[in-house]
Amino acid sequence: MRRFQGHWSYAAICTLILLAFTMAGCGGGGGSASTSPGASSGSSLQPSGSNPDQPTPPPSNGNTSGAQPPSGNTNGTQPPAAGGSGGTQTASMGPLKVCASNPRYFCDPQGNPVYLTGSHTWSDLKEVDSTTNPPAPFDYTAWLDFLQAHNHNFMRGWTWELSKYTYDGTMNYSSPFPWPRTGPGTALDGQPKFDLSQFNQAYFDRIRNEVIEAGQRGIYVSIMLFEGHGVQESLAPWCWNGHPFNINNNINGINGDPNGDGRGTEIDTLQIPAVTAIQEAYVKKMIDTLNDLDNVLWEVANEAGSYSTQWQYHMINFIKSYEATKPKQHPVGMTFQYAGGSTSTLFASPADWISPGTDMPYQTNPPAADGSKVVIVDTDHLGGAWGDRTWIWKCFARGLNPIVMDPYLEGGGNEGERVAMGETLTYAKKMDLGSDVPRGDLSSTGYALANPGKEYLVYQPGSGSSFSVSLAAGTYSYEWFNTATNSVAATGTVTSNGGSLSFTPPFSTDAVLYLHQ
Repeated sequence: MRRFQGHWSYAAICTLILLAFTMAGCGGGGGSASTSPGASSGSSLQPSGSNPDQPTPPPSNGNTSGAQPPSGNTNGTQPPAAGGSGGTQTASMGPLKVCASNPRYFCDPQGNPVYLTGSHTWSDLKEVDSTTNPPAPFDYTAWLDFLQAHNHNFMRGWTWELSKYTYDGTMNYSSPFPWPRTGPGTALDGQPKFDLSQFNQAYFDRIRNEVIEAGQRGIYVSIMLFEGHGVQESLAPWCWNGHPFNINNNINGINGDPNGDGRGTEIDTLQIPAVTAIQEAYVKKMIDTLNDLDNVLWEVANEAGSYSTQWQYHMINFIKSYEATKPKQHPVGMTFQYAGGSTSTLFASPADWISPGTDMPYQTNPPAADGSKVVIVDTDHLGGAWGDRTWIWKCFARGLNPIVMDPYLEGGGNEGERVAMGETLTYAKKMDLGSDVPRGDLSSTGYALANPGKEYLVYQPGSGSSFSVSLAAGTYSYEWFNTATNSVAATGTVTSNGGSLSFTPPFSTDAVLYLHQ
């Protein structure tokens, strides 16, 4: 499970240029990878060549100053067109839709399957820091350079709902927020209280600019709308004392913790109409801000607990209904619920994509994608910042889209894993993912992505071990890919009369064998 801990150091100052549309009267929220293909006889050979209802005004919730939900763009400006101050995006990126030919993947508007893989880190869209308050700027340009250098095409964009929190005794601070801190009055964190009836336009301009910049690099961004882990798992009292929906932190009388337990998990349910209305208005504002961009996916919430199911289903349908009134529709995702979640709840959801959890063996023997959902399998929900290249290749051979929580600023992370994501993307781009499906039954390794008779990618996680592949009759070009050196070790052709052939890697590490006609 994701835990944000430790001290982060920043090597550079963020060079983001926020768009010039700021909301009148709004205060800022501050400022974180030898061919020996078997002959038809089965012996080892040397290669032969080398629409929802409008939310009603929230009730006072027992207070005399019930808040009105923010409505639209409060300063009357329209979001700038993609390619305005942010430049143009990579052509034909999206918006993505679930592929009709192979629903394990998304497709671009031309019908080309898009395999998603990449790193994400906690400060990638919103500052979070354990050393300064307000937090030091994150060098977003350097982050995009990092993703691009590793050939990644996806990042999960983080949000934070708590202005101040801790998991281990080290206090962390996050900023900015969707709502301005105007006061009157001082919140529990010592800053002005939030006005939940307005939007902080600079926040939305910032997110828009970041998404545009990612699109210029060919990177898709999942926009995390809500963050549900902190209120459950960070340490009291800042698990709730730093939240805008704490009645002591806003001028609108909004109380997101009616049972008074100091956690406020009720905000990720449908128990409080006043909160739901403000959340819906915020979601609409984010959609208004980003709808015209192609490289967007939506994620409802990070690790909100099992109590949040109906609220998340509601939000998925709300997003889809509102985007149906807009020029573009983007995929909507639901990620693992912690604590108490079940991957079956994700599969049963109206989401287009899901990220499963530890209740299924995605860490060790990832289940093959069956096409009922696009599965973006995330190390975050499988133990946090962990994994290696073996795991990435297993996921790829099972029709999954693997992403990794990366301790980018903490100096850790597995470089082999990062490189493996880029190498799987290279293979994905030259394969026919519209027709290739997980076919572990065709190889003794259990890991194969194939369109029988046309194309096979087989992964052997065992170091240098021989394995068999069941091939349709024909002559195939092959290549051996060494995942330790990230290089093609040998190429050639092999002819099969149909049936099982034996293959031995020409090197001693885990191996990829790619065959195609």
